[in-house]
Amino acid sequence: MARAGQQAGLSRERVLRAAAAIADERGLAALTMRSLAESLGVEAMSLYHHVANKEAVLDGLVEVVMAEVEQAVAALDAPAPEDDWQSALRMRVLASREVLVRHPWAPGVFETRTGASLAVARYFDGVLGLMRRAGFSYELGHRALHALGSRALGFSQELFAPDGMEAPEEVMAAMAEEVPHLVAMVADASHGGAVLGWCDYQSEFEFGLDLILDGLERLREGA
Repeated sequence: MARAGQQAGLSRERVLRAAAAIADERGLAALTMRSLAESLGVEAMSLYHHVANKEAVLDGLVEVVMAEVEQAVAALDAPAPEDDWQSALRMRVLASREVLVRHPWAPGVFETRTGASLAVARYFDGVLGLMRRAGFSYELGHRALHALGSRALGFSQELFAPDGMEAPEEVMAAMAEEVPHLVAMVADASHGGAVLGWCDYQSEFEFGLDLILDGLERLREGA
């Protein structure tokens, strides 16, 4: 007799794709084994033939995202690392970032995984291989990976994420007494308006990435 999961036409891939869709549409908090089963039109018990538990679903979501990243990287028309490693790596990182922007819940999942993911390891192996072709030693490549951190995958922890909330003038005035430089920076960056969340996060990400790549190029040249 066919198992329940087989009768429903389920597969691990289908389950994980459905999980990603829920997270995309309703946020990661909405992803439960019950909501996942409902989206697939099956009983929750049917899922356990394909994923052991919620943690296994989250591990699988990393695979889903990384498969999309691999496709995006493979489609790039990037220069050879021997010719322009900075552009080649920059394009790779920004391609990965485009995938993660489509799945805003993904960084949080990546950060909570305690086990090693072969898919993620393959991605970083590709980054290191690119740097080796550009003349990096393994020592400098090692340090470069530490410097890049999650930025190599297209995301980094944001210092401020206040979602563009407007701050009354009296609140800003009170804050100025305690954190004058930050308040002055906000006023300057928002062109005089007291609005938090003014950052263009894509531009700020690329700014930080370029700083790291430029610094690594100086080290590579001096090696």
